[in-house]
Amino acid sequence: MELRQLKYFVRTAQTLNFSEAARSLYVSQSTLSQQIKSLENELGTILFQRDSHSASLTQSGALLLPLAIQTIQDAEACKAQVNDLKEMLTGELNIGITYSFNHILTETVKNFVKEHPGVKLNIIYRNMEELMEALRHREVDLVLAFKPGQPYNEIESSNLFSDQISVIMRKDHALAGRKSISMEELGRYRLAIPAKGLQARNAIEEYICIERSNLNVCLEINEANVLLDIVQDNNLLTMLSKTSIRGRELLKAVPLDLPDNQMQGCVHTLKRVLHKRSAEAFVEMLRDTNIIQELNGKWL
Repeated sequence: MELRQLKYFVRTAQTLNFSEAARSLYVSQSTLSQQIKSLENELGTILFQRDSHSASLTQSGALLLPLAIQTIQDAEACKAQVNDLKEMLTGELNIGITYSFNHILTETVKNFVKEHPGVKLNIIYRNMEELMEALRHREVDLVLAFKPGQPYNEIESSNLFSDQISVIMRKDHALAGRKSISMEELGRYRLAIPAKGLQARNAIEEYICIERSNLNVCLEINEANVLLDIVQDNNLLTMLSKTSIRGRELLKAVPLDLPDNQMQGCVHTLKRVLHKRSAEAFVEMLRDTNIIQELNGKWL
């Protein structure tokens, strides 16, 4: 039994589609099928029920899947420990990040690539729920995102900075001079808002169901930078974190009047696993950046 065969089996079990699994593994479908067949022969059991369009796990396949995943994870952890023993920063570092953290990441990526040329950085942008799932499956080594409303038992969240949900608008908007804005006042203006799944939207939905409110929503979109571009070019309002407009001189953020209006920007990692030295170095470098220092009030 080879580790490669287990990886092929796991990917196929996750997709339940031999063609899709082969594409994602960068191998031909015939190679994938041969390796799965070889694994089945060695185990003396059928792992998949196949037809012309799809596949499904047999009872034996369902039993093998969690064991195969654990074996692959243990092998990766072994490799990481050996690299740590060499006291070298090598290999790959996979970082998951939500779109609203884009402006926080740039300085660290530039410095890290310069100081640690032996590490290949892979930056993955997704929404928070997708990233947490990727972290649970060890597809990423750490996640940069706001703290979720409901904690994940197997994930620990380490605070980077505090933020607020704010109403974002152009500086020439009638509300730009306000100290805070209520949800009731927002009902008088046209809104472009973050779509479901983005953390600002999730945080707002803890206090009010937007679909049942009297808010005049003319646009929902799941990409924060595009949303800010739209607000900047139109006389619209949106609701995002205050830090999301950093570097946008034409926009203003006014805190939304909500009880306990706080969002914690965090580094999320798995509990009880060995963290890569490169991940620890990246987080340490991130905490020392100018933007994080400023957000924590140390440079004001």
